Amino acid sequence: MILGIETSCDETAAAVVSVEGRVLSSIVSSQADLHARFGGVVPEVASRRHLELVAPVVRTALEEADVALEGIDRVAVTQGPGLVGALLVGISAAKGIAWGRGLPLAPVDHLEGHVASLYLEPDPVEPPFTCLLASGGHTLLLAVRERGRSERLGTTLDDAAGEAFDKGARLLGLGYPGGAAIDSLAREGDPEAFDFPVARVPGLDFSFSGLKTALLYAVRDLGLDEVERRRADLAASYQRAIIRALVRRLEEAALVSGFERLAVVGGVAANSELRRALPDAAFAPLELCTDNAAMIASCARFVEGVPYPRYLALDAYSSLA
Repeated sequence: MILGIETSCDETAAAVVSVEGRVLSSIVSSQADLHARFGGVVPEVASRRHLELVAPVVRTALEEADVALEGIDRVAVTQGPGLVGALLVGISAAKGIAWGRGLPLAPVDHLEGHVASLYLEPDPVEPPFTCLLASGGHTLLLAVRERGRSERLGTTLDDAAGEAFDKGARLLGLGYPGGAAIDSLAREGDPEAFDFPVARVPGLDFSFSGLKTALLYAVRDLGLDEVERRRADLAASYQRAIIRALVRRLEEAALVSGFERLAVVGGVAANSELRRALPDAAFAPLELCTDNAAMIASCARFVEGVPYPRYLALDAYSSLA
């Protein structure tokens, strides 16, 4: 049994996963309502909230799995990338639990964790495949040859796709998190009403900052009354531009990697239009698209754990290498 802990951003999560990949429990306590008033995550606020939540979330995960702490064989925790203060809360908790039981500790890369959400029962995906990882903090194209390891093919040069959704939602006067708000409103709009361009950059990288600026100008030029009347059209057209960019690049990446099978993970994988645009792709289960600890425990099955007590010097890292 693996106990996973995830605190990289604004979700405090814990899960118990078997070595075969069966999820016995997955508890996620979101701070979305706490940060909504600020229009985004405030790192210091997130860290303090993690401190309050990590112990009860871990306890609830063990209770729901009907597994005592004595039944845990390994502890897994997100080491990075993410908000350093938030990560350190999870790492400290994981160290304490592992030390107290004399268990090994598996430090997990958050991004590899998202990919590992595909490896859980009941329908695990077998590599190789070409993977799009799209979330609020990251947008990556990966060639996945084996479980636990991937090769980066492309990334974003500025905003991540989820960040573009959040900023677009703010411009349209919608709520936070923005991805779900735009996805919901876009169902009522015409995606062809506005022609929002997405920058074509060399290679397999992304750029969404120009798209955000295009929406800003459209909102400014239309005026308040017209924006109110055409808000759904703006949302649908903006979403269509993001999705087209993601799909086009993923298909190009598959040609480069040679892996025809496509997969999508991360928070943006929950987007309904993206799922319709890639009907043959493998998607992370909806409940495992946003940050969770089941994916961290899943990834821990394929990484080498640090034996007791060497992990006491383990530190967090905030950004991609």
